[in-house]
Amino acid sequence: MKKGAKIAVIGVGAVGSTTAYTLLLRERASELVLIDYNHAKAVGDALDMNHGMPFLGRAKVWAGTYEDCRDADIIVITAGAAQKPGETRIDLLKRNVGIFESIMEEVLKVNDHAILLIASNPVDVMSYFSQKKSGWPVHRVIGSGTLLDSARFRYLIGSELDIDPRSIHAHIIGEHGDSEVPVWSLANVAGTEVSLSDEAKERVFANTRDAAYQIIEAKGATYYAIALAIDRICAAIVRNEGAVLNVSTLLNDYHGISDVYMGVPCVVDRSGVRSVLPLHITEEEKALLHKSADKLKDIIRSISL
Repeated sequence: MKKGAKIAVIGVGAVGSTTAYTLLLRERASELVLIDYNHAKAVGDALDMNHGMPFLGRAKVWAGTYEDCRDADIIVITAGAAQKPGETRIDLLKRNVGIFESIMEEVLKVNDHAILLIASNPVDVMSYFSQKKSGWPVHRVIGSGTLLDSARFRYLIGSELDIDPRSIHAHIIGEHGDSEVPVWSLANVAGTEVSLSDEAKERVFANTRDAAYQIIEAKGATYYAIALAIDRICAAIVRNEGAVLNVSTLLNDYHGISDVYMGVPCVVDRSGVRSVLPLHITEEEKALLHKSADKLKDIIRSISL
């Protein structure tokens, strides 16, 4: 990847605009283009960000069109219908597939080399659709997966233990949604087993799984933490980190699971997903992971992807 990456953000609603602002603040790109069907909104966001340049340094930010994806290194897609209070991520599916169909057609006209980073819900299905539609190598089509879920999990465990969540090592895997799987068997603090009661574990996981619903009920949408998660993935790509992140990728015999996108620990660098790391999970956790995969496969089959 050339020095000074170009990142395109498609969809500048709450998630997209917050993501773009986070990428700008953390200086992830030398060029940042905002694309939205509501071009005036993209223009306003770009203008607002440009007015802060005296505080930030040099970066080119503008509202563009799909043509501006031509030389983009990373294309972040956050576009899609908003999740309504009480609506599951899966309920969004049929509306968002139609939106993605048109987006992918436009992107594919001008770019065949970028990394696609999908954050629209239901993200695992949208990532699967994007890879099949594009025909791009699997390593270059990435979903945000369970990176945010894992962060929520670590935060809540840290809150229970009164320990900095950055010192908590714990994974949520599977669907980014209701069937996600907490890997309690490997959760640890600096190699020390997490000491929580069964009741506390149940509470922590319930609050992790239901976090989006709680936030949407309170303020209408989630966007701060997912923007930070997307920024983290972009940083791993731009800086060629080889960071281990729980992103969504197409699985191939992962504990016997294949041909479905789900969140699992992956090594992420400038190539995208360099490799998938196997987790040595319990039989019970494997069964839950298979159940999560079956749910996603049923959804995929229902829309003939």
